[in-house]
Amino acid sequence: MVRQLLNSRFPIGFILTLFFIFSPGLIYSKSVINFSLGAQPKRLIPFLAADSASGEISSYIFNGLLKFDKNMNIVGDLAKSYEIKNSGKTVVFHLRKNVLWQDGVPFTADDVIFTYKTIVNKNTPTPYAGQYKIIKSIKKLDNYTLEVNYLYPFAPALYSWMMGIVPKHLLKNVQNIATCGFNRKPVGTGPYILKKWKTSQYLILDANKRYFLHKPYIDEIFDRIIPDKTTNLLELKRGSIDLMNLSPLEYKFEMNNFLKKHYRVYFEPSSSYTYLGFNLREKLFSNLMVRKAICMAINRRQINKTILLGYGVVADSIYPKNSPFFVKKTICGYNPKKALRILRRLGWHKKKDGILYKGSTPFEFTIYTNEGNSQRKYAAIMVQEYLRRIGIRAKLRILEWQAFLNMVNERHFDAVVLGWQLGANPDQYSIWDSKSDFKGGFNFVGYHNKEVDRLIELGRKTFDKKRRRKIYLKINRLIVSDFPYIFLYYPTSITVVNKKFKGIHPAKAGIMYNFIEWRE
Repeated sequence: MVRQLLNSRFPIGFILTLFFIFSPGLIYSKSVINFSLGAQPKRLIPFLAADSASGEISSYIFNGLLKFDKNMNIVGDLAKSYEIKNSGKTVVFHLRKNVLWQDGVPFTADDVIFTYKTIVNKNTPTPYAGQYKIIKSIKKLDNYTLEVNYLYPFAPALYSWMMGIVPKHLLKNVQNIATCGFNRKPVGTGPYILKKWKTSQYLILDANKRYFLHKPYIDEIFDRIIPDKTTNLLELKRGSIDLMNLSPLEYKFEMNNFLKKHYRVYFEPSSSYTYLGFNLREKLFSNLMVRKAICMAINRRQINKTILLGYGVVADSIYPKNSPFFVKKTICGYNPKKALRILRRLGWHKKKDGILYKGSTPFEFTIYTNEGNSQRKYAAIMVQEYLRRIGIRAKLRILEWQAFLNMVNERHFDAVVLGWQLGANPDQYSIWDSKSDFKGGFNFVGYHNKEVDRLIELGRKTFDKKRRRKIYLKINRLIVSDFPYIFLYYPTSITVVNKKFKGIHPAKAGIMYNFIEWRE
């Protein structure tokens, strides 16, 4: 056929086109990786993406000025370099000049200034505003040079500039950033572009051909929304999901020959913990000794052994296990008899039904958690049982993720089983500072401690490593001794990835730090 075409009157370009189309080995095959989300994303603007599903999708679409490298060192992202001046009060960013927004408009310092002003705007419902409100001024020296001046030396400044930058030209006239359509149709500078979002079903992201580093080698991310973990596992076994985080139970009992044959397993140090958090505005939990008694009533070691099967440890710190500020010190041991003695001294006594009462008021409350997370569900069930044994009636409600978030944001809960995924920055202003107690803020349990507030501010101003360490260790000691949370466990991250994907190099930053280098 090729010889006949060459002898014909068709142009050689047309003949070669036909050859490439009809030659099976030369047909272009799009590289697709299949992920799953446990919940429907809510808002994709980076500083509004407060839930994990939104944060994950947003991270593919947007860049910050800075990022972590594989060894958790801070390096440039949209900024090619930076300088710290004036004893830590000033940071100068030198921006990349080859960056385009996904609609083709050049990225400049104006976008950074606009992002900053939007974050600190009182009408923007973001929990991250606190770390930007201590900026004294932000100046554009030219289109690609930016000077940020702080009121005082601010040690965590560089961490805050890992926040995704948004485009001024598309958002400058938006009246309500929280409800605008950009949350569902974002335009970033990142390696992937949101192509399609079918509510409650899936999201498709295409590789950004004009990404300033290079086009990602994987052409498409297909992210299915599967709230049910059992369904997730079935899809993994079918081979229709290429990457998934497994619970220890799933790994130990479900890693059959099929999974071992087709998937690689990566064990990573945990940067998260799971906790039972109290609504401290509720009268029932306003007494520190009540919260301490609840801690003593719960066998956290057994919860860890039952749920994590040895792939994790009991938690007793506000810092993740892989943090240099983590201290392994048990703050509360299992002692149900002592817990009961404490509650009796506080006026709680058992009646014939086995429930503790103060007068005619039973000791009862509801524990809420989100669906799609079996570890949290089983942890809540075990907490419920341990509390029943000493006479506390704890009800359990499992809510769909968005309904759960709305309830937490509105403070309509007694207690929650939830978790934090934390970064390398020890500054936890947004979780523990009194000023972060507002609707939509991360201090939703309502924790207030003036000494902790003072130390958080002091830690932010301190650059000396030894002094800084002492400050953050004291913050940890004060908070865990107040029992706003019962810290339950640090899970080990167990991730399985389809063996067909190459270029994965595990490091301190995890396996996803070089995702654009992965290839099929």
